[in-house]
Formats: sequence, C-alpha cells, structure tokens
Amino acid sequence: MVERIPMSKSGNQNLREELQRLERVERGEVVKAIEVAREHGDLKENAEYHAAKDRQGHIEGRILEIKDKLSRAEVIDCAKVTTEKVVFGTVVELIDLDTEEEVTYQLLGPEEADVKKGSISVLSPIGRSMLGKEQGDEVLVNTPGGKREFEIVNIRSSSFS
Repeated sequence: MVERIPMSKSGNQNLREELQRLERVERGEVVKAIEVAREHGDLKENAEYHAAKDRQGHIEGRILEIKDKLSRAEVIDCAKVTTEKVVFGTVVELIDLDTEEEVTYQLLGPEEADVKKGSISVLSPIGRSMLGKEQGDEVLVNTPGGKREFEIVNIRSSSFS
C-alpha cells in the first residue's frame, strides 16, 4: 500500500512550481554547463565538469523525489478543516506550561514544515502529540531536550489553503 503524504494546496502548488523550474530551466542550464566544461579538455582533472555532473545528479534526484511526493500527495484545503480538534492544516495556539511562553503553529506536511514561518510537521514529536486533541487539553511532548508540557489555548483554520 502506498503511504499518502498530507499536503496543503499551497504546498502542492509550490512543489509543482519547483518541479517545473527544475525540468524546464535548471536541467537545461546544467546540460549546457556540462557541454562547456567538456570543451575544456581532459575530463579527469576538469573541476567544472565534475561540479556540473554533481549538480545534474542533485537536480535529477530532486525531480524524482518531487514526482514521488506529488504522486502520493493527499491535498487538503486548510481553510476548510474542522477546528473542533487538532488535525492537519489547523493553526494551534499553545502555552508552554513551564515557561508560560505562547507559541502558534500550523500543522502541515514534512515538505512544508518551516518553524521560522510558524509551521511544523504533523510527523514531528509535537505535531504527533497534538493530533486529535481539543482546546484546553494538555499535551506532553518528548523532545530531544527533554519532556515539555503545553496547553492548547485555541484551534483555528488557516486563512489560506
């Protein structure tokens, strides 16, 4: 059975745009760079050639990775998710019960998670521990730095999909 990958509409669109850029722009640029480097002679000691071949490998690998993720994507409209419980796409406001610090996270897929932008993966320790919880519930999270306890203050849907 193929494991589905939860993904927001915008996350899916971002991956599609990256795939298009890699296939239509970067792939062609690296082929040209390889051709130019070949013209410089001996390939054994040609750093430009080896760098371009490495770059080509990274591009092709990323293309395959994106195609795999898109083929398994379960696209979810984050603006339409339920807010009765914490589910994929919800925005969750928490209070750290030890520090009284308030934090807000949106639960997204691993490909979309970016703590600096306020999103975490549903597969992260805190993401997994919050799934299915309701407002007012306490959440115990095992982190690499030890156990942390949070209270869910609010659950809302995202204003974007």
